[in-house]
Amino acid sequence: MSPSHAQVPESHAAILKSKALVFLATTNASGAPQVSPVWFDTEGGLIRVNSAKGRLKDRNMRARKKVSLAVVDPENMYRWLGLQGTVVEVTEQGADAHIDGLAKKYLGKDTYPNRRAGEVRVIYKIRPDKAFTMP
Repeated sequence: MSPSHAQVPESHAAILKSKALVFLATTNASGAPQVSPVWFDTEGGLIRVNSAKGRLKDRNMRARKKVSLAVVDPENMYRWLGLQGTVVEVTEQGADAHIDGLAKKYLGKDTYPNRRAGEVRVIYKIRPDKAFTMP
């Protein structure tokens, strides 16, 4: 593993444009880690993930801003990118359109098919603070 500082190495940048899932690690109130595979995209050097308000990862990221992410190259499962980062923004603004955009990326559908009645969608913008690559 080779560390980098806040920048995703050019050698692994294409992984962030792929249809790979990112494994998002947050920390529970007890200090225990919680990991979820989630859809993602990038904007302006930030990683963006989307969830529903009130879910465990939502509560964790609002309370504890430090997260870790791992994304495996879909073309080579032994090549991956790991990031340690900070949640720099949590917003509901544009979150419905964002989850629809992710549904288009991952499912080829114009609208997110798993929306629940009354669900409030949220975007979390994560600044990479440290990057690790393999190989």
